[in-house]
Amino acid sequence: MSEWVDVVDESELVNGEHVVVDVEGTEVAVFKIDGEYYAIEDVCTHDGAEIASGILDGDEIVCPRHGARFCVKTGAVMSPPAYEDISCIPVRIENKKIQIKHSS
Repeated sequence: MSEWVDVVDESELVNGEHVVVDVEGTEVAVFKIDGEYYAIEDVCTHDGAEIASGILDGDEIVCPRHGARFCVKTGAVMSPPAYEDISCIPVRIENKKIQIKHSS
């Protein structure tokens, strides 16, 4: 079963910023890029470390540990040493709240 979960007010994120939230034990990074919102699981598929503290380069996040790059919009891996995509999570705005779809 899936449900939409409020994570943060829409006004709290400006372009190029992100927030990391815990949704029932899963760390999720929510980004605002060019006025749109995207969410990925906050884990590098290369070694399991968090990724949200990495540098955002356009629509790509660079892992702070080993430099793997992922597309924030799709979760797709863009460069090694990672070879598996990050889980991308649906996002919507409802009553000025950013919500992510959580599977329980």
